[in-house]
Amino acid sequence: LESEEAIGTQTSSRNSEVIHAGLYYATNSLKARLCVEGKHKLYAYCDAHHIDVVRCGKLIVATAEDEIPELERLQEQGRVNGVDDLVMLNAAGAKAREPQLTCVAALLSPSTGIFDSHGYMLALEGDLEAHGGMIAFHSPVLGIEGDGKDFVVQVGGEAPMTIRASLVVNSAGLGAIPLAHKIKGLDPAHIPEQHFAKGNYFTLSGRAPFKALIYPVPGKASLGLHYTRDLGGQGRFGPDVEWVDDIHYTVDKGRAAQFYDAIRRYWPALEDGDLQPGYAGVRPKIQKPGEPPHDFVIQGPDVHGLTGLINLFGIESPGLTSSLAIADDVAAK
Repeated sequence: LESEEAIGTQTSSRNSEVIHAGLYYATNSLKARLCVEGKHKLYAYCDAHHIDVVRCGKLIVATAEDEIPELERLQEQGRVNGVDDLVMLNAAGAKAREPQLTCVAALLSPSTGIFDSHGYMLALEGDLEAHGGMIAFHSPVLGIEGDGKDFVVQVGGEAPMTIRASLVVNSAGLGAIPLAHKIKGLDPAHIPEQHFAKGNYFTLSGRAPFKALIYPVPGKASLGLHYTRDLGGQGRFGPDVEWVDDIHYTVDKGRAAQFYDAIRRYWPALEDGDLQPGYAGVRPKIQKPGEPPHDFVIQGPDVHGLTGLINLFGIESPGLTSSLAIADDVAAK
Protein backbone atom coordinates (compact mmCIF):
# COMPACT_ATOMS: atom_id res chain seq x y z
CA LEU A 1 0.00 0.00 0.00
CA GLU A 2 1.53 3.29 -1.15
CA SER A 3 -0.07 6.64 -0.35
CA GLU A 4 1.76 8.46 -3.16
CA GLU A 5 1.43 8.14 -6.93
CA ALA A 6 4.71 6.24 -7.37
CA ILE A 7 7.33 4.39 -5.33
CA GLY A 8 10.13 6.15 -3.47
CA THR A 9 8.96 9.75 -3.87
CA GLN A 10 10.01 10.95 -0.41
CA THR A 11 13.12 10.02 1.59
CA SER A 12 14.26 7.35 -0.87
CA SER A 13 14.49 9.80 -3.77
CA ARG A 14 15.87 12.80 -1.86
CA ASN A 15 19.30 11.77 -0.66
CA SER A 16 22.95 11.61 -1.74
CA GLU A 17 22.71 8.19 -3.48
CA VAL A 18 25.80 7.09 -1.54
CA ILE A 19 26.63 3.49 -0.67
CA HIS A 20 28.16 3.93 2.79
CA ALA A 21 30.98 1.74 4.09
CA GLY A 22 29.69 1.48 7.68
CA LEU A 23 32.43 3.16 9.71
CA TYR A 24 30.50 5.86 11.58
CA TYR A 25 28.07 3.84 13.65
CA ALA A 26 28.20 2.67 17.26
CA THR A 27 29.58 -0.77 18.07
CA ASN A 28 26.95 -3.54 17.87
CA SER A 29 24.28 -1.11 16.66
CA LEU A 30 21.78 -2.05 13.97
CA LYS A 31 23.15 0.79 11.85
CA ALA A 32 26.68 -0.64 12.01
CA ARG A 33 25.72 -4.25 11.28
CA LEU A 34 23.06 -3.57 8.66
CA CYS A 35 25.12 -0.94 6.82
CA VAL A 36 28.10 -3.28 6.42
CA GLU A 37 25.88 -6.22 5.45
CA GLY A 38 23.73 -4.03 3.23
CA LYS A 39 26.71 -2.54 1.41
CA HIS A 40 27.85 -5.98 0.21
CA LYS A 41 24.31 -7.03 -0.70
CA LEU A 42 23.67 -3.75 -2.54
CA TYR A 43 26.81 -3.91 -4.67
CA ALA A 44 25.94 -7.51 -5.59
CA TYR A 45 22.33 -6.57 -6.37
CA CYS A 46 23.38 -3.66 -8.58
CA ASP A 47 25.79 -5.93 -10.45
CA ALA A 48 23.16 -8.65 -10.96
CA HIS A 49 20.50 -6.17 -12.10
CA HIS A 50 22.80 -3.97 -14.23
CA ILE A 51 22.19 -0.89 -12.10
CA ASP A 52 24.73 1.91 -12.56
CA VAL A 53 27.22 2.07 -9.68
CA VAL A 54 30.68 3.63 -9.24
CA ARG A 55 33.06 2.70 -6.41
CA CYS A 56 34.53 6.18 -6.35
CA GLY A 57 35.74 6.01 -2.74
CA LYS A 58 35.46 8.67 -0.07
CA LEU A 59 37.91 10.90 1.78
CA ILE A 60 36.94 12.06 5.27
CA VAL A 61 39.12 15.11 5.79
CA ALA A 62 40.61 16.88 8.78
CA THR A 63 41.17 20.55 8.03
CA ALA A 64 42.83 21.27 11.39
CA GLU A 65 45.27 19.31 13.56
CA ASP A 66 42.74 18.95 16.37
CA GLU A 67 40.45 16.98 14.04
CA ILE A 68 43.00 14.22 13.40
CA PRO A 69 42.09 12.28 16.57
CA GLU A 70 38.53 12.06 15.24
CA LEU A 71 39.82 10.49 12.02
CA GLU A 72 41.77 7.98 14.10
CA ARG A 73 38.66 7.23 16.15
CA LEU A 74 36.64 6.70 12.96
CA GLN A 75 39.28 4.35 11.57
CA GLU A 76 39.15 2.26 14.75
CA GLN A 77 35.34 2.34 14.81
CA GLY A 78 35.32 1.16 11.22
CA ARG A 79 37.66 -1.71 12.09
CA VAL A 80 35.37 -2.76 14.94
CA ASN A 81 32.37 -2.62 12.59
CA GLY A 82 34.07 -4.84 10.01
CA VAL A 83 35.28 -2.13 7.61
CA ASP A 84 38.85 -3.32 7.14
CA ASP A 85 39.94 -1.34 4.08
CA LEU A 86 40.31 2.15 5.61
CA VAL A 87 43.62 3.95 4.97
CA MET A 88 44.96 7.02 6.78
CA LEU A 89 46.58 9.58 4.48
CA ASN A 90 48.73 12.59 5.33
CA ALA A 91 48.17 15.93 3.61
CA ALA A 92 50.50 15.06 0.72
CA GLY A 93 48.86 11.68 0.19
CA ALA A 94 45.39 13.19 0.11
CA LYS A 95 46.47 15.96 -2.28
CA ALA A 96 48.10 13.40 -4.57
CA ARG A 97 44.67 11.77 -4.95
CA GLU A 98 42.69 15.02 -5.09
CA PRO A 99 44.86 17.99 -6.16
CA GLN A 100 42.22 20.62 -5.33
CA LEU A 101 41.73 19.35 -1.79
CA THR A 102 43.05 21.23 1.25
CA CYS A 103 43.46 19.24 4.47
CA VAL A 104 46.03 18.17 7.06
CA ALA A 105 45.02 14.47 6.92
CA ALA A 106 42.31 12.26 5.45
CA LEU A 107 40.79 8.84 5.99
CA LEU A 108 40.26 6.93 2.73
CA SER A 109 37.25 4.63 2.45
CA PRO A 110 37.67 2.70 -0.84
CA SER A 111 34.39 0.75 -0.54
CA THR A 112 32.18 3.87 -0.51
CA GLY A 113 30.38 4.45 -3.79
CA ILE A 114 27.47 6.11 -5.59
CA PHE A 115 24.67 4.43 -7.51
CA ASP A 116 21.40 4.95 -9.35
CA SER A 117 18.90 4.78 -6.50
CA HIS A 118 15.96 5.23 -8.86
CA GLY A 119 17.10 2.31 -11.00
CA TYR A 120 17.48 0.31 -7.78
CA MET A 121 13.93 1.05 -6.66
CA LEU A 122 12.55 0.16 -10.09
CA ALA A 123 14.42 -3.15 -9.93
CA LEU A 124 12.90 -3.87 -6.52
CA GLU A 125 9.44 -3.04 -7.89
CA GLY A 126 10.07 -5.40 -10.79
CA ASP A 127 11.21 -8.17 -8.44
CA LEU A 128 8.09 -7.70 -6.32
CA GLU A 129 5.80 -8.00 -9.34
CA ALA A 130 7.76 -10.96 -10.74
CA HIS A 131 7.07 -12.80 -7.48
CA GLY A 132 3.34 -12.10 -7.60
CA GLY A 133 3.33 -8.91 -5.56
CA MET A 134 1.29 -5.82 -6.30
CA ILE A 135 1.48 -2.15 -5.26
CA ALA A 136 -1.70 -0.14 -4.78
CA PHE A 137 -0.90 3.56 -5.32
CA HIS A 138 -2.92 6.50 -3.95
CA SER A 139 -3.81 4.13 -1.10
CA PRO A 140 -3.19 5.67 2.34
CA VAL A 141 -3.81 3.48 5.36
CA LEU A 142 -6.52 5.01 7.55
CA GLY A 143 -6.43 2.49 10.36
CA ILE A 144 -5.37 -1.01 11.40
CA GLU A 145 -7.16 -3.20 13.91
CA GLY A 146 -6.50 -6.77 15.00
CA ASP A 147 -9.41 -9.17 15.38
CA GLY A 148 -7.48 -11.73 17.41
CA LYS A 149 -6.34 -13.67 14.37
CA ASP A 150 -5.50 -11.24 11.55
CA PHE A 151 -5.29 -7.50 10.99
CA VAL A 152 -8.06 -5.55 9.30
CA VAL A 153 -6.55 -2.68 7.33
CA GLN A 154 -8.75 0.25 6.32
CA VAL A 155 -7.48 1.87 3.11
CA GLY A 156 -8.59 5.26 1.76
CA GLY A 157 -7.80 7.12 -1.42
CA GLU A 158 -9.39 6.83 -4.85
CA ALA A 159 -10.52 3.23 -4.30
CA PRO A 160 -11.27 2.73 -0.59
CA MET A 161 -11.07 -0.87 0.56
CA THR A 162 -10.65 -3.16 3.53
CA ILE A 163 -7.87 -5.74 3.56
CA ARG A 164 -7.41 -8.65 5.92
CA ALA A 165 -3.76 -9.43 6.50
CA SER A 166 -1.90 -11.92 8.66
CA LEU A 167 1.29 -9.86 8.41
CA VAL A 168 1.69 -6.07 8.43
CA VAL A 169 5.03 -4.31 7.90
CA ASN A 170 4.97 -0.61 8.72
CA SER A 171 7.81 0.71 6.57
CA ALA A 172 6.26 4.09 5.80
CA GLY A 173 9.37 6.18 6.35
CA LEU A 174 8.33 9.70 7.30
CA GLY A 175 4.82 8.35 7.82
CA ALA A 176 5.76 5.36 9.99
CA ILE A 177 5.14 7.02 13.35
CA PRO A 178 1.78 8.62 12.40
CA LEU A 179 0.77 5.23 10.96
CA ALA A 180 1.74 3.44 14.17
CA HIS A 181 -0.64 5.72 16.07
CA LYS A 182 -3.46 4.38 13.83
CA ILE A 183 -2.84 0.76 14.89
CA LYS A 184 -5.46 -0.14 17.49
CA GLY A 185 -3.98 -2.15 20.32
CA LEU A 186 -0.42 -0.89 19.86
CA ASP A 187 0.74 0.60 23.16
CA PRO A 188 1.82 4.22 22.48
CA ALA A 189 4.78 3.59 24.80
CA HIS A 190 6.34 1.63 21.94
CA ILE A 191 6.02 4.54 19.47
CA PRO A 192 8.93 7.01 19.53
CA GLU A 193 8.61 10.76 19.13
CA GLN A 194 8.89 12.09 15.60
CA HIS A 195 11.39 14.79 14.63
CA PHE A 196 12.10 16.15 11.16
CA ALA A 197 15.61 17.16 10.13
CA LYS A 198 15.54 18.71 6.69
CA GLY A 199 18.66 18.42 4.55
CA ASN A 200 19.28 20.99 1.82
CA TYR A 201 21.55 20.42 -1.18
CA PHE A 202 23.23 22.97 -3.40
CA THR A 203 24.49 22.06 -6.87
CA LEU A 204 27.82 23.19 -8.25
CA SER A 205 28.06 25.24 -11.42
CA GLY A 206 30.91 24.17 -13.64
CA ARG A 207 33.25 21.22 -13.55
CA ALA A 208 33.30 18.85 -10.58
CA PRO A 209 36.53 19.39 -8.58
CA PHE A 210 36.93 15.89 -7.10
CA LYS A 211 36.80 12.28 -8.27
CA ALA A 212 36.11 10.87 -4.82
CA LEU A 213 33.43 11.94 -2.36
CA ILE A 214 34.71 14.45 0.21
CA TYR A 215 33.33 14.50 3.77
CA PRO A 216 34.38 16.65 6.74
CA VAL A 217 34.57 15.03 10.16
CA PRO A 218 30.97 14.28 11.20
CA GLY A 219 28.75 16.35 13.46
CA LYS A 220 26.12 15.22 15.97
CA ALA A 221 23.12 15.23 13.63
CA SER A 222 24.71 14.54 10.24
CA LEU A 223 27.86 13.53 8.42
CA GLY A 224 28.66 17.15 7.63
CA LEU A 225 28.39 19.31 4.51
CA HIS A 226 29.95 16.87 2.11
CA TYR A 227 30.73 16.83 -1.58
CA THR A 228 29.14 14.16 -3.74
CA ARG A 229 28.46 13.84 -7.41
CA ASP A 230 25.87 12.04 -9.45
CA LEU A 231 26.56 9.41 -12.09
CA GLY A 232 26.53 12.13 -14.75
CA GLY A 233 29.36 14.01 -13.05
CA GLN A 234 27.29 16.86 -11.58
CA GLY A 235 28.81 18.00 -8.28
CA ARG A 236 26.68 18.88 -5.27
CA PHE A 237 27.12 19.76 -1.62
CA GLY A 238 24.97 18.87 1.35
CA PRO A 239 22.91 17.97 3.15
CA ASP A 240 22.92 20.43 6.00
CA VAL A 241 20.68 20.04 9.06
CA GLU A 242 17.59 22.24 9.38
CA TRP A 243 15.20 21.10 12.10
CA VAL A 244 11.65 21.71 10.89
CA ASP A 245 8.13 21.17 12.23
CA ASP A 246 6.60 19.87 9.01
CA ILE A 247 7.66 18.26 5.75
CA HIS A 248 8.52 20.63 2.91
CA TYR A 249 11.19 20.58 0.24
CA THR A 250 11.85 24.24 -0.62
CA VAL A 251 15.55 25.14 -0.56
CA ASP A 252 16.21 28.59 0.90
CA LYS A 253 18.94 30.18 -1.23
CA GLY A 254 19.92 32.24 1.81
CA ARG A 255 21.43 29.10 3.38
CA ALA A 256 24.18 29.20 0.74
CA ALA A 257 26.33 31.45 2.96
CA GLN A 258 26.96 28.72 5.51
CA PHE A 259 27.64 26.27 2.69
CA TYR A 260 30.39 28.49 1.30
CA ASP A 261 32.01 28.83 4.72
CA ALA A 262 31.97 25.08 5.41
CA ILE A 263 33.11 23.98 1.94
CA ARG A 264 36.01 26.46 1.74
CA ARG A 265 37.62 24.75 4.70
CA TYR A 266 38.53 21.86 2.39
CA TRP A 267 38.10 23.54 -1.02
CA PRO A 268 39.21 27.20 -0.79
CA ALA A 269 38.92 27.63 -4.57
CA LEU A 270 35.12 27.70 -4.40
CA GLU A 271 34.03 31.04 -5.82
CA ASP A 272 31.03 33.19 -4.95
CA GLY A 273 28.08 32.35 -7.16
CA ASP A 274 29.21 28.76 -7.85
CA LEU A 275 26.44 27.22 -5.73
CA GLN A 276 22.81 27.04 -6.83
CA PRO A 277 19.84 25.76 -4.79
CA GLY A 278 19.36 22.10 -5.61
CA TYR A 279 16.87 19.91 -3.76
CA ALA A 280 16.01 18.90 -0.21
CA GLY A 281 15.06 15.81 1.75
CA VAL A 282 13.71 15.25 5.25
CA ARG A 283 15.23 12.73 7.63
CA PRO A 284 12.78 10.70 9.77
CA LYS A 285 14.63 11.33 13.04
CA ILE A 286 13.65 9.77 16.37
CA GLN A 287 16.10 11.97 18.27
CA LYS A 288 15.58 15.50 19.47
CA PRO A 289 17.83 18.36 18.36
CA GLY A 290 21.04 18.16 20.36
CA GLU A 291 20.68 14.49 21.28
CA PRO A 292 23.19 11.89 20.07
CA PRO A 293 22.13 9.80 17.06
CA HIS A 294 19.57 7.06 17.73
CA ASP A 295 19.76 3.61 16.22
CA PHE A 296 17.33 2.09 13.73
CA VAL A 297 14.26 0.57 15.36
CA ILE A 298 13.04 -2.72 13.85
CA GLN A 299 10.26 -3.59 16.26
CA GLY A 300 8.54 -6.97 16.31
CA PRO A 301 6.05 -8.84 18.49
CA ASP A 302 8.77 -9.57 21.06
CA VAL A 303 8.57 -5.86 21.94
CA HIS A 304 4.96 -4.75 21.35
CA GLY A 305 3.14 -8.09 21.67
CA LEU A 306 1.09 -7.94 18.45
CA THR A 307 1.75 -11.10 16.43
CA GLY A 308 2.36 -10.35 12.76
CA LEU A 309 3.28 -6.65 13.10
CA ILE A 310 6.72 -5.19 12.32
CA ASN A 311 7.37 -1.45 12.78
CA LEU A 312 10.36 0.33 11.26
CA PHE A 313 11.18 3.66 12.91
CA GLY A 314 14.02 6.12 12.39
CA ILE A 315 15.20 4.63 9.09
CA GLU A 316 17.40 7.56 8.08
CA SER A 317 20.97 7.31 6.76
CA PRO A 318 22.38 4.70 6.22
CA GLY A 319 18.92 3.32 5.46
CA LEU A 320 19.40 3.23 1.69
CA THR A 321 22.70 1.35 1.95
CA SER A 322 21.22 -0.95 4.59
CA SER A 323 17.91 -1.58 2.83
CA LEU A 324 18.45 -5.17 1.66
CA ALA A 325 19.90 -6.17 5.05
CA ILE A 326 16.97 -4.45 6.79
CA ALA A 327 14.63 -6.53 4.62
CA ASP A 328 16.39 -9.72 5.71
CA ASP A 329 16.03 -8.68 9.36
CA VAL A 330 12.31 -8.02 8.88
CA ALA A 331 11.87 -11.36 7.13
CA ALA A 332 13.68 -13.12 9.97
CA LYS A 333 11.27 -11.58 12.50
